[in-house]
Order: sequence, then structure tokens, then C-alpha cells
Amino acid sequence: MNKRFLRHLQLILAALDLLSINAVFFTSQFLFRGQLSIDSYVQYTYFGFFLNLAWFLVTVLWGIYHEKYILSFEQFTKRSVHAFMYFFLLVIFYLYFFHQFIISQKFIIVVLASIPISLLTNRFLYLAISAYFKSKEYLINKVIVIGYNTLSKKLVSYLEEDGVNKEIIGFCEEYENVHELSNYPILSSIGDALNICKEYGVTEIYSTIAPEHNPNIYKLIEMADQDCIRFRIVPDITFFVNRQVHIDYLKEMPVISLRNEPLEDLGNRIRKRLFDVVVSSLVIIFILSWLIPVISILILLESRGPIFFRQPRNGKDNKIFNCLKFRSMYVNEKADEQQATKGDARITRIGRFLRRTSLDEFPQFLNVLQGDMSIVGPRPHMLKHTDDYSRKINQYMIRHFLKPGITGWAQIKGFRGETQTVYHMQKRVEHDLWYMENWSLMLDLKIMFLTVYNTVKGEENAF
Repeated sequence: MNKRFLRHLQLILAALDLLSINAVFFTSQFLFRGQLSIDSYVQYTYFGFFLNLAWFLVTVLWGIYHEKYILSFEQFTKRSVHAFMYFFLLVIFYLYFFHQFIISQKFIIVVLASIPISLLTNRFLYLAISAYFKSKEYLINKVIVIGYNTLSKKLVSYLEEDGVNKEIIGFCEEYENVHELSNYPILSSIGDALNICKEYGVTEIYSTIAPEHNPNIYKLIEMADQDCIRFRIVPDITFFVNRQVHIDYLKEMPVISLRNEPLEDLGNRIRKRLFDVVVSSLVIIFILSWLIPVISILILLESRGPIFFRQPRNGKDNKIFNCLKFRSMYVNEKADEQQATKGDARITRIGRFLRRTSLDEFPQFLNVLQGDMSIVGPRPHMLKHTDDYSRKINQYMIRHFLKPGITGWAQIKGFRGETQTVYHMQKRVEHDLWYMENWSLMLDLKIMFLTVYNTVKGEENAF
């Protein structure tokens, strides 16, 4: 991928969006200048600063300028619409909870109505900007591929799909090895590849033939370095494993892993643990300290039994721990085997409220502080369900490489609550594995934000 083109596009679009938001704000401020007093000017300034901060946070957490979205006009625009919705909610939250009543309602309406229009205009400018950069010759990387085989054909298809400003010139292969028509021309034999590069102004060579199979490749590498042409070797690892893998290095020794796991890195694990400890401590001090007594009284007023429901569940590395919840059911013998269903007679009246608002999960912040759970991660399952589904779903146990979480990627995507079919559990596992392979602190913050949003909005599967 042409990183220069991508960075140009990302920086210009991000700058245009911020410029548009500030242009809307200052233009509106100019139009309403007659209503501004010296006292209110400070509040308007804070509001303008918050608009920039809120948009920055939303774009970072929602990742609208990420390369996998920014290269598609449709995905970029759709992602931007979602980002604006969260931006809008943050602004309303700020105005209400920080009592910014001195700011004119008309001013707020004009600003919040104009910003999406300006952002949408930028999305159409995106098409012109993209076309402009694609027309610039200095941003185009011309490519030849050494070898004409199954791997090289797959490589070319990937370059066509993902190659921003990559122009594929053709293949270099011994003519006697070519037995079919190719989408791109066979330009020369392998030994003449450097002359072809000079003739067409090629800046990158991809070789699907390993130097061990053709010693002349070593000579080509040296000559390419001398001519400032980047030489890349694409190994055929299907000989070892026929699936997508992740390659690390132990000094000079390549090590093939079946998946990328950011939390295998000690530094990432420390950052995640510090995040868990800080957030769970704040929740315990400022929320659970008064919530537990209140909920305890309400539970005891309706039914006899313990305040907390302690259930053995499978944690990290399949180790069993006691998961805490506020008791939401009458005491029953099936609690450790049967999931709650819609209209379940075992659920108490206060229990329905607790489950619908997810308040029953709050004691799990104690599990987080103890180190048995994380705030974000795969949801822990009952022992019986782990035993049952591990026999039916191939990759089910992989989710136990991580600490279980109070919330997770699967839950915000709608796969929470009762799993009526193997399909629902399969989709939950797929989302859990995606989270494991794509973890970041920003992703954790995004999941927490969406969890709160979904709880306020109400969820169909929360019962």
C-alpha cells in the first residue's frame, strides 16, 4: 500500500473536518454576535473548544480515518454518519450536565445543523481529493512481479484490491514456464528483470520465487538495492499451513503464529491491567459503595436468599472462578445449568429491572479488581455451557486465552443474553476472537462507551 498517498489523504480529510467544524462555530458566533455579552463569551469559547475535543475523541475511538474505511467512499461516509451521532450525543451531554444554559438555543441548533452539512460536503470533496492524488505521478509505485504461478496471481489480485496508487506493470518469468494467458504481460525472463525496471520506471519488485529455489534472485536483490528499487519476497507458507497466519521473529528466526494477539505483549497486559484497576476502583468507590446497600434492601424485600449470586464460570486459561452478580432470580436448583429466557418465571420483579439495566452485572467490578476478570473481554460462560459448546464449536476454547469481561465486542454487536442456537454462540465466539486479535485501549474505550449507550437506549436481548 502506498503509505504516502494514504497519509496525505488522512491528514487532509482530518484537517478539513476540523476546519469545517471551526468555520461553522465562528461563522455562527459572528451571526449571533449581538446576543453575546462579556460574561457569556467565555462559555461560548469553552463550547467551541469542546466541539473540537469531542470530534477528536469520536474520530479516534470510531476510527473513521483508518485505512480500511478511508479507501472506500461508501464506508467512509457511513462511518462518518455514525461518528456524528456519537459526537451529537457528547455535545448534548456537555450542554446538559455542565449547565451551559447561557448559550443561545438558536445558536446551538444552527451549529449542530450546520456541522453535518459541512462534513457531508467534505465527503464529496473526498472524491476530488482522491482523484487529485491518484493523478500525481510521484505518488504512483510501479510494480513488477517475479514468477508466474498461483501465488503471484493471488498477490496481484490483492495488490489490485488494496494497492493505493500501485500500478502493476507485469510479470517476469521464464517463458517455458508460462502455459496460459495472463492478465498482465510477461515482460521478460527473470534474469532481465532489472532492465525492465529501468525501462518502465519500476520502484518495487515482488518475488514469489524464493532465492533458495533460484540463486539468481540473490543477484537481483543486490542489483535492485544499487538502483534504489525496493525488493520484497513473498514466501509460499501454504507448504507449512494453509490459512492466514501471523509472523514474528525470534532474533533472525521467523516464528509462525496462527493469530495476532496484542495482549501477548507484556507492556499491553500491564496497560490493560492498570486501566482495569483504575476504572474498577472508581466504580467501587463512587457507585458500588451506595448501590450495594440500596439494591440489597430491594432484593431482600421481595425474596429471601443471598444478595449476591456467585456462580462458578470459566476464566482465563479455563481456570474456574466465582463470578459475582446481584441475585435477580428466586433461589432455584437450575441456576447453574439453565440460561435466563424471556419471561422466565424464576426472575423476580426487581431482578427484571436489574437485568434490563445491566445493574446486576455491577458486582463484577469486584472480580475485576481481584484480577479474575477484565472490564472488556469475552463474557464468561457457565461451566455446563463451556463443556457443551466446546464440543460443537471448533475454536470455542480460544476465547479463554483472555480474561473474561463485564462487557465485550460480541455484546455491543447484539450477541448477548440467551444463546438459543449454536449459530448464536458461533457468532459470539467469532466476535470474541476478533477482539482478541485486534485489541487496543482505544477499542476498550469504544466498547465501554457503546455499552453505556446501548444500556441507555435499551436492548432487546436484555432480560
